[in-house]
Amino acid sequence: MNSKKEFQLLLVILVLTVFSSCQETTTTIEEIDFETDYKFSSEIETKIATDTVPWKYQLSASDYAAKGDYKNAIIQWDLAMGSRDKSFTKLQIDSINSTYSKVTARDYIVKQATNSQVVIINEAHHSSLHRVFTKSLLKELYAIGYRNLGLEDLSTGALTDSLLNERQYPLQKTGHYIKDPQFGDLVRTALDIGYRVFPYEQTINANGKPREIEQAKNIQKAIEERPNEKFLIHCGFDHALEGEHRSWEKAMAGRLTEYTGINPLTINQAIYSERSKPEFNHPLLKALDITASSVIIDTNNNPLRYERGNGWMDIAVFHPNTKYIDDRPDWLFKNGTQNVPVSLETIEIAYPVMVLAYEKDEDLQLGIPVDITEVKNTTDSCHLGLKKGTYTIVVTNGEKSFAFEQRVK
Repeated sequence: MNSKKEFQLLLVILVLTVFSSCQETTTTIEEIDFETDYKFSSEIETKIATDTVPWKYQLSASDYAAKGDYKNAIIQWDLAMGSRDKSFTKLQIDSINSTYSKVTARDYIVKQATNSQVVIINEAHHSSLHRVFTKSLLKELYAIGYRNLGLEDLSTGALTDSLLNERQYPLQKTGHYIKDPQFGDLVRTALDIGYRVFPYEQTINANGKPREIEQAKNIQKAIEERPNEKFLIHCGFDHALEGEHRSWEKAMAGRLTEYTGINPLTINQAIYSERSKPEFNHPLLKALDITASSVIIDTNNNPLRYERGNGWMDIAVFHPNTKYIDDRPDWLFKNGTQNVPVSLETIEIAYPVMVLAYEKDEDLQLGIPVDITEVKNTTDSCHLGLKKGTYTIVVTNGEKSFAFEQRVK
């Protein structure tokens, strides 16, 4: 082949390659009908300003957590619970650091869970981080025999999502807190790995002692149906307490031992949770240089556990203070999740907008997005936490909505 023909052939190949590349990167944006219950920040703030109930900041913390706004969720929680600056002395800090060493929380928990049939881990209901951490345990726990995931937040009674395990992804009706994209993805990931996900919340419309009893009995029933299998239970706050509870006599975990004879491995994520400002953190969290989710081990190789009166949880987990990348939590971009920039430049829409990413084959109106962020101005960048795959991105200002496909490689 002469040089002229070679050049012509190369030119054709180059043109076809460029054309093919352009075809792959062309984004088709279409206007869609779309409604969502997720609230814009302005809506949440208006509700706070007009609400008169004493627990309004707990509600606003939940609203911010639901839309993936972790930073504002913990600010609202501090307004609800109060905060103060309390620290140990330098002498106390030196003593703590000479007494305890740090080990990776995930590795330690999985090792301890090997000899247990039931693991119970709690969360603070405003913390997406706690849901991300529980999700990070799923694959390794499954590898050592855990097959069942019980979630306090799964709707029960007439509202039970009976098709959840068959459908393989959660819906808005699946559970109140599960609307948080990180909680929704905890459920989605568990189903994808192979867990049977089940509810255990009471249906007798009771709180306190009766609620703890009903929760424990529901878990007991699930265990009796699969006596040779292992169970991971994800609950809120004090429900994971063993021994005595100051108000309920026994919490769900204590009742479960009473009814089954099983001694669960109980884990507390909530007690040392970071606050909205580092100075408001628990003094023990401030005393320790925590750079990764950790369990604290004493000189006898025993983990620091959470104790309150005659109640306890076997292991306390310490998470590091969150750092922010592109105004999103750094822990959002771990365990295979990428920091994905989303271009909104060609979309003609009034700001602020909410940007929601859905798994391609999931229902946009009924499903739970994989991630959400609010973009306030046209000059602000948009970043989502997404794994490899194809997503439908929805951009909405509450009046107009657009959708387009985005592939993450």
